[in-house]
Amino acid sequence: MAVVPVEKGGREAITHWQIHERLGNYTLVLFQLETGRTHQIRIHSSQIGHPILGDPLYSAARSIGVNLSGQVLHAWKLKLQHPVTEEWIEAIAPLPEQFVKLLEVLRRRNS
Repeated sequence: MAVVPVEKGGREAITHWQIHERLGNYTLVLFQLETGRTHQIRIHSSQIGHPILGDPLYSAARSIGVNLSGQVLHAWKLKLQHPVTEEWIEAIAPLPEQFVKLLEVLRRRNS
């Protein structure tokens, strides 16, 4: 998949990110989106040299000894404005169990 720069007709995409925890060669990162473009987090992560683990398109495949069913990318909190009432709605979802296990493995390796 090609990334189209804004100056060549692409649409602006803004992602704020913060390192939450370093785990050896891996980093737990928190993202906040201002825009919602297709593959936005995946592309921006790859561009800064920290691709999403398990991403078949923007990351080099590598085994870390944990069975992953896909990308290690999770929207734990979403905040949206209702289109009619304009009230803010917030939804929070806990980490999937495979992500919790992955963090445990990485923390053990780096303790």
